Amino acid sequence: MSPVSDSTNRVVPGPQEPEKTYHPSDGLFTDAHVPDFDAYLAIYKKSTEEPEEFWADVAQEFYWKKPRSGQMLQYNFDVNKGNIYIKFMEGAKTNICYNVLDRNVHERNLGEKVAYYWEGNSPNHHQTITYNQLLRNVCRCANALKLLGVKKGDRVAIYLPMIPELVYTMLACARIGAVHSIVFAGFSSESLCERIMDAQCNILVTADSVYRGDKLINLKKIASEALERCKLSMALCVQKCVVVKHHAFRTNSDASNKLQTPWDESCDIWWDDLMDGVSDECEPEWVDSEDPLFILYTSGSTGKPKGVVHTITGYMLYTSLTFKYVFDYHHDDVYWCTADIGWITGHSYITYGPLANGATSVLFEGVPVYPHVGRLWEIIEKYAVSKFYTAPTAIRLLMKYGKEPLQRYDLSSLRVLGTVGEPINPEAWLWYYDVVGQQRCPVIDTFWQTETGGHVLTPLPAATPLKPGSATCPFFGVQPAILNEHGEELEGEAEGYLVFRKPWPGIMRGVYGNQERFESTYFRKFPGFYVTGDGCRRDKDGYYWITGRIDDMLNVSGHLLSTAEVEAALTEHPSVAEAAVVSRPHAVKGECLYCFVTLKDHKEFNRTLMEELKRKVREKIGPIATPDFIQNAPGLPKTRSGKIMRRVLRQIARNEKDLGDLSTLADPKVVEVLFSQRCEAAA
Repeated sequence: MSPVSDSTNRVVPGPQEPEKTYHPSDGLFTDAHVPDFDAYLAIYKKSTEEPEEFWADVAQEFYWKKPRSGQMLQYNFDVNKGNIYIKFMEGAKTNICYNVLDRNVHERNLGEKVAYYWEGNSPNHHQTITYNQLLRNVCRCANALKLLGVKKGDRVAIYLPMIPELVYTMLACARIGAVHSIVFAGFSSESLCERIMDAQCNILVTADSVYRGDKLINLKKIASEALERCKLSMALCVQKCVVVKHHAFRTNSDASNKLQTPWDESCDIWWDDLMDGVSDECEPEWVDSEDPLFILYTSGSTGKPKGVVHTITGYMLYTSLTFKYVFDYHHDDVYWCTADIGWITGHSYITYGPLANGATSVLFEGVPVYPHVGRLWEIIEKYAVSKFYTAPTAIRLLMKYGKEPLQRYDLSSLRVLGTVGEPINPEAWLWYYDVVGQQRCPVIDTFWQTETGGHVLTPLPAATPLKPGSATCPFFGVQPAILNEHGEELEGEAEGYLVFRKPWPGIMRGVYGNQERFESTYFRKFPGFYVTGDGCRRDKDGYYWITGRIDDMLNVSGHLLSTAEVEAALTEHPSVAEAAVVSRPHAVKGECLYCFVTLKDHKEFNRTLMEELKRKVREKIGPIATPDFIQNAPGLPKTRSGKIMRRVLRQIARNEKDLGDLSTLADPKVVEVLFSQRCEAAA
């Protein structure tokens, strides 16, 4: 079946063969925003051929203190023509907090509508927060931050679990023009310290502790260690550390007594003491369209995390639009994204996107299997969740327990199922579709990145015929292309580098404090294109399939990790001379870390050493980076120029004996030794 082409000869997805596609049940989307594939094509065509008019229509839904004075979108993607830049609605003034809260309360009369159903780690802990309550709490927090001296442009680090105070703080920053830098509360003190120093944050907001399942984590201890590291680096910029008493209010007194909260009277202040008596009204700071909204760190192939910068207007419009169309959001929906706000998914699709649409969301602190394996299904029934967005890792985890846990709960409210973080394997896709969605809910497999701000390749629930494992089609305004190694664009069926030819409003604006790294990472390889770092295949129908990272990165449980960062942690151990890290397929995580370590002379490889190495990685990066496999490697396969052949190591990790051309190896015998000593069981 021939693909449909538009006037520029770009491949546009065409009709599908029925036996290879899945469609939503009849009548499920009678009121869909995009009711069919022809409607999708018409909107997509306008978004790419008439972008000024398209985005001007979207912008009309928001409040502007001052209208734009220039073009809707200006940019340069070609490093040969000067600095890379993207500017959207330059000259306009607005405030994103006003648009996602005040506008809903005062203009749309949604004050008494539920903004969040908060579900704690324990089912006994829950809270309902209306838009009125959310606005008041955000204003109080904004005023409190101002009392601490926070002003427009200052950076505020946030290291909190999934509790309402996390949302209050990030929106309070946005309200007063400060820049929030949220650090996932599973990261180590070293990772937190590195991010605080890079962004030069002057305030840190954290909590005393959090339970993750039945495990108690002393967040304040980690935060204090991070601040001590900052002092030792002579880079202490944090003036105050605000601490939420989360543990004391969410646990019984016996458990509370077990927690020792480190305290520095000169720096630390309890959240409740800071908020006491503070006004719940706060005039928003009217900021420029291209002022920064937040910095969010993502792993880099060099090992040093990159501070991705997103600005206000473009991000606001793009997250709002993608949320509305990708989840086919309507006023009576209850939406639940299980991600953590410490990642971009939580920024875009727990906070800004849903709130911009006046949505009701579930905010979940817990884990999928605590206190029982039916926790997610229990919550869906409790709140009659209609749109559910989770990671393939969670789906594969819950698949292990079969259908029985689901059958205890009523999941009939579900209308759309979404996945995020990594391409979903067809087996998990089909289980999600057949068992969770009962063969009536479309599975929306979204591809995007921290850098893209929102979905860039995604189906739309009523419009797009689905193929398990495919991200399908570009979202409105997004123009993908596939290039070969030489930068030549490939037409029709093809496989190569996924790039984008033009920006959309929500794309990143830079790497914080490092324009050179921004340009070299994303634009230098193929001038004129944004380079995603992912491989991609386009099939005969124009559908896109993400084939995985093409740089030294791993996707573990939806979290992007740098192999260089893990290798650096391993080689800090005094017994390790050299380390190399690759991915190995994992039934639940998708990928896991397989580590090769070469020891120094006279050092012994044993279980004690393996445990020390795992602990070293956990301490330096966080539990998500803990290696599953650690193999003794007397030598590593290197070319004559000394470059490690990671392709060979990946094949060893997977036990793939057909290694292809090894003529460039300095010592081919190394490969035989590594195969003979490879790990079959997790370390």
